Amino acid sequence: MIARNLRCKGGELDLVCLDRGVLAIVEVRQRAHADFGGALASVNGRKQRKIIRAARFFLQRHANWRGFAIRFDVVGVQGLPDGTHCIDWIKDAFRAT
Repeated sequence: MIARNLRCKGGELDLVCLDRGVLAIVEVRQRAHADFGGALASVNGRKQRKIIRAARFFLQRHANWRGFAIRFDVVGVQGLPDGTHCIDWIKDAFRAT
């Protein structure tokens, strides 16, 4: 892991990791139940833009990571009716435009 809970004016990065030469920016979302689409659905276009903005800020501050390919992942932790949790990891969930 390179960084976690990185905050800046434009947004926040939950996790910044290196995965086989790719800089993985990971957004972690947790929801107790699937109301309103659940954990994964909460990473909408607005949230994606904030994550991208925060990633750009990170790269401005840490020039040594600029040459790496970047991937945006989303991890959803969803509560189930029986009290257990389901974890979904979507690699390359969205792209910076």
